Amino acid sequence: MPTPFTRRLTLALMAASALMSAPSALMAAQGAVYYVAPNGNDKADGSVQKPFKSLIRAQEAVRKSNKTGDVSVIIADGTYSLEKPLIFTQADGGQNGHYVTWQAAEGAKPILSGGLTVTGFTLVDEKERIYVANTPKGLDTRQLWVNDTLAERPFIEIKHSDLEYSATGFTIKNPDLAYIADLKYPSRLEVEAAGIFTDRYSPAKSINGNVVTMQQPAWDNNVWGYDTLTKPLFPEESRLFLVNAPEFIGKVSHWHTKPYQWFISPDEGKLYLRIRQDSKVEDVTVTIPRLETLISISGTLDKPVENLSFKGLRFSYNSWMGPSTSIGYANQQSGSFLAEVSPVRPADAWATCGWGCPDFERMRLLWNQMPAAVQVSAAKNITFEKNTFSQLGSIGLGIGNDDNAHLSGVGLASENIRVLRNRFAVISGSAIMAGGVRTPAHHPDDARLINKNILIENNYVTTVSQDYKDNVAILTTYIDGATIRHNDVSDIPYDAIATGWGWGYNDAGGNPNYDKNQQGYLHNPKFTTPTTLKNTTVENNYIHNAKQWYMDGGAIYNLSANPNSVIRGNYVTGINDKIALYLDEGSKHFRIENNVIDTQGVWLNINTAGRMYMERISTDNYATRNWHNSLKTGGRWLKENGNIDEGNLLYPNKDWPEEALKVIKNAGVQPE
Repeated sequence: MPTPFTRRLTLALMAASALMSAPSALMAAQGAVYYVAPNGNDKADGSVQKPFKSLIRAQEAVRKSNKTGDVSVIIADGTYSLEKPLIFTQADGGQNGHYVTWQAAEGAKPILSGGLTVTGFTLVDEKERIYVANTPKGLDTRQLWVNDTLAERPFIEIKHSDLEYSATGFTIKNPDLAYIADLKYPSRLEVEAAGIFTDRYSPAKSINGNVVTMQQPAWDNNVWGYDTLTKPLFPEESRLFLVNAPEFIGKVSHWHTKPYQWFISPDEGKLYLRIRQDSKVEDVTVTIPRLETLISISGTLDKPVENLSFKGLRFSYNSWMGPSTSIGYANQQSGSFLAEVSPVRPADAWATCGWGCPDFERMRLLWNQMPAAVQVSAAKNITFEKNTFSQLGSIGLGIGNDDNAHLSGVGLASENIRVLRNRFAVISGSAIMAGGVRTPAHHPDDARLINKNILIENNYVTTVSQDYKDNVAILTTYIDGATIRHNDVSDIPYDAIATGWGWGYNDAGGNPNYDKNQQGYLHNPKFTTPTTLKNTTVENNYIHNAKQWYMDGGAIYNLSANPNSVIRGNYVTGINDKIALYLDEGSKHFRIENNVIDTQGVWLNINTAGRMYMERISTDNYATRNWHNSLKTGGRWLKENGNIDEGNLLYPNKDWPEEALKVIKNAGVQPE
């Protein structure tokens, strides 16, 4: 005979079953629940027994339910191929105070993919182990993944002395490179130049003998400014490559290359793949991206997207094609680049503006930003939790960037965005880039544009900035209230965490260094009010094996005035002889405390603008009670210029005291 308990349990299960099978019942006070599965049917009702097949169909259902209650979309295991970006507007968020959540089913790891699996490879070169397969004609990409490993475009490394530069390109002087004249695909060739903080790409237009003509405006924009292609800041620390010709396959010693190399011909619809010696082509999974943007979450100033969450999903396989166009990638810093043509550029700028010039300064407020695979702008109360951002050919997650970096054409205006317990890995650009760099970001004419309260917490970030080595792993620019804490950041070529922007250029009163030395305000306004940047917290992060490529920058880095900001409780190690903590030009109002710094290089650096240090371009910064094993500091830490370095403790043998060991233990991702 059933007991009262078993009777109650049976009734509860019957009620739950009824709710699952009746969508109308799911519209109860607790909200609607819709299910999606690869074997579903878009003509079904979206119940657990009859799930939808596509995310687009689930999106339609959400819009009919999100005004009267909370809505959940439960996504089963499998790959959901996106033929076009998934776009979320104001209609897709929670309405009337309700919330919408898109999440993985329990135990599932669904993939939102912009990729296409390539099969049907046949052998074309047995000695070099090169295979070919058909791809859709016209499909181009800058990235390819083999078994989810980023494969490599073929390249050779050359010296600056191998070339003679001109206004239109270069002449090859080294006779060992004479075979460049006979490249089968000359317009696919690119030049990559890595300086001490830039990583620039310029595509070729044509090759005639030993003369290479480059595409414009990419070439013009890449050969003036700072740390340029033709005039790197420190030539001995810069590197130069010719990239993306099938003739380069196997040219570089195997220990300098990744396991797989590839080349694509969009016109022919052919993909060439060189596999490693111990591989069989039938055993590898080759994924080619076909989208630039995977997800766009963007409303308007009047109607922002609100109350939207993504949990347990994987976002993978996109490629940003900007550097392959005539614009190229005229990198300036950390994912920003020149795209527009300057009306005042001197004809000989390639030779005379290697360290900036007044005419170049005219472009300073017109830099563009690299678009992200997943984009958020004009949005409030958006959460990304326990997702995976991986195998991406641009920046992973872009939050409140300038309008030119958003598919929607709407930028900034992002508030209460939470990025919690996600994993970012195998990404060509930054993991996260939050904030803009243009005037509306730092001096908006509408307060609603201000990016506010961005929380980046308990994320794993590793192996990012793989193609665009200038990109910072986590970057926040002009934000009121950026909090970056308890993240684990590793294996990156440049800075781990960077905050701020502008070198003090846009701060109230301007920067005397750019005013006097670069005539920076000849073409640009000198702002009289503070920027939107303030209230930044960088704390309890574990940073290791960063700064693998560049000497410039720091494992933790800041630009410009940043009132009420702090760097504390971070553990930095494994950066060899690179800079650990770096307050660059214009940095103001920081407190740096209780960090443990392990470096053979400079542990604490400030750019006080050389002989202009008493101008207080960088001032009101206080570093105290930090533990470090290097005696080296950089810049002028002087009370008379408002920068104080005192009470910091040297432990050359890294025999850290108990208090420092507590910081080390507490740094990084917290247990759940």
